[in-house]
Amino acid sequence: MTGRVVSHEQVVRGACRFFLQHGGVDMDRLAASLAVSRATLYRVAHSRDSLLGEVLWRFTERLLALARRRRRHPGAEGVLEITRWFVGQLHTAVAFRAFLSSEPETAARVLFTTSGVVHRRVVAAHREILREAHGDRPWPSTALDQTAYLYVRVIESAVYAELLGGPAPDPELVERTARAVLTPV
Repeated sequence: MTGRVVSHEQVVRGACRFFLQHGGVDMDRLAASLAVSRATLYRVAHSRDSLLGEVLWRFTERLLALARRRRRHPGAEGVLEITRWFVGQLHTAVAFRAFLSSEPETAARVLFTTSGVVHRRVVAAHREILREAHGDRPWPSTALDQTAYLYVRVIESAVYAELLGGPAPDPELVERTARAVLTPV
C-alpha cells in the first residue's frame, strides 16, 4: 500500500461511497479500500473532519440540486418548498442519520462551525436559492447574505435539534419562523 498516487477527488469519491455504505468514515478502512497508506490518505485529505466536511457537502449539494429542480413555486413559497423536500430527504437518509447518532460531536463540529466547509457552502447555496426566488428584484447584498445565514440557522436548529441539545421544535413554528426570515422588512 505504499507509493500509490491518489488525487483529492479520488479520496473524496471513495469517502462518499464509504460513508453511504457505513454511515461514517473510518480512515484506516478507507485507506485500505483505496489501496493507499494511512499517511497518504491524511496527506491528501488533511484531516478526517475536513474529509467528512467534503463528504457531507457533496451529499447536501446533491440533495439541494434535486430539491431546486423539483421546485414548483416562486418566491418564499419556492424556498420553503425546497427546504421541505431537502429536510425530508435528510430525515430518511439512513447513512446520514447513522452518522448523526453515532458521532454527534463530530457531526456538530463538521456541520455547524465556520472552520468547516459545510455551513459556509450551505449558506452560499441558499444565497443563490434566495436570489432565484427573488426574481428580477435585486437584493441588497448585505440583506441577501444575512437572510441566507439566518434562514440556514433557523433550519439547522430544527433539523439538528438533538445535536444542539434541544428538543425537536414544532414543525409549524419552524415554518412560520423560516417564512418570517424570508419576508422583507
